[in-house]
Amino acid sequence: MEKKEVEDAVLNAFEISLEAQLKAIKRLRSEQTEKKPQQRSTSQVEMVYDVLSKASVPLHISEIIERVEKLYGIRLERESIVSSLVKKISKGDRFLRTGKNTFGLKGGK
Repeated sequence: MEKKEVEDAVLNAFEISLEAQLKAIKRLRSEQTEKKPQQRSTSQVEMVYDVLSKASVPLHISEIIERVEKLYGIRLERESIVSSLVKKISKGDRFLRTGKNTFGLKGGK
């Protein structure tokens, strides 16, 4: 084999290798940029609903906040969640107020 033929063979091998690497990089990049379905986070009101449905009885807001923190690891702001629940109640949503700062679910769930 002549020197020119060896050089061409080596360059050809490098070219094939680099094309394969570039193809792999493009594939990885497209996989990274593909939109992954976003996991829907649980709203604070949904957390309260879960706590109340598990309790099966109305709970004072302090107890609701405590249970949400144990269950979800999130500390709810008292005024904010009370305000949200009162708004839901006024709209006829699934919550009801059974006493001062005590909330339950419609239908006694």
